[in-house]
Amino acid sequence: MLKAIQILGSSSSGFVSQIWRKGHSPLAFSSSAGARTRISTTPFSPRGTRCFRANRVYATGSKSESNPDAVSSSQVAVQSAGNVRKIKFCQWCGGPTKYDIPDGEEKMRAICTVCGKIAYQNPKMVVGCLIEHDKKVLLCKRNIEPSFGLWTLPAGYMEIGESAAEGATRETWEEAGAEVEVLSPFAQLDIPLIGQQTYIIFLAKLKRPHFAPGPESSECQLFSLDDIPFDSLAFSSIFVTLNLYIDDIRTGKLNFHYGTINKRPGSSPSDMCAFSLDHHLLS
Repeated sequence: MLKAIQILGSSSSGFVSQIWRKGHSPLAFSSSAGARTRISTTPFSPRGTRCFRANRVYATGSKSESNPDAVSSSQVAVQSAGNVRKIKFCQWCGGPTKYDIPDGEEKMRAICTVCGKIAYQNPKMVVGCLIEHDKKVLLCKRNIEPSFGLWTLPAGYMEIGESAAEGATRETWEEAGAEVEVLSPFAQLDIPLIGQQTYIIFLAKLKRPHFAPGPESSECQLFSLDDIPFDSLAFSSIFVTLNLYIDDIRTGKLNFHYGTINKRPGSSPSDMCAFSLDHHLLS
């Protein structure tokens, strides 16, 4: 069994550690002819996957039997390393940049030819809330692109000067008009191949039973677990988060989940039929 140690924090008596264990076999989806569906050793099957047909179960990163030319997730990760925005001018002095590998590093960086400063690019942090109320979850229908008209958890980009939890509660207020209390972190999902994003989703509860759509939402609604519109979700990260949440509810224990969503090369961020959930760990 795969185990990893994460240091969660410290107290006056020393560090507190958390033991991670390997989750179910990874989720995998594809809309191609050799379609892949969720791989699971449990009898549970994914929701909202009527467009998929089951394929032979295989290990993460191996080639599909019906698609022998498929590229493994590890190959994709290597090929995609350094797939970043082209920087032509220095953000500090405005001078032109050149691309080179700085001393002591391994990746190509944009280096200013005038002041010599190096431009580093980092993933974007997306934070949001999975709000539980009367055994239902709160979803927002997007009123903006991308994924206009599709459902999502209230979430958005973290701002400078705020914590992840503060950003999640702010986004919830902006998109759903709801005041919430964050209960605990629920999932961290890395998406390295599309948008260079990391999602952090918190479990939260309503401080009072009131919510209303903000400018970026056309509707807000509480859904029972059986009525979640899995065929109309905005992003693969939300699809994965809600599936993991329902799994936990049905097993009677809420976990903290970590995983990497590997999008199929060429797919869009909102493509719901072209990703796999790899390296799934849960506490």
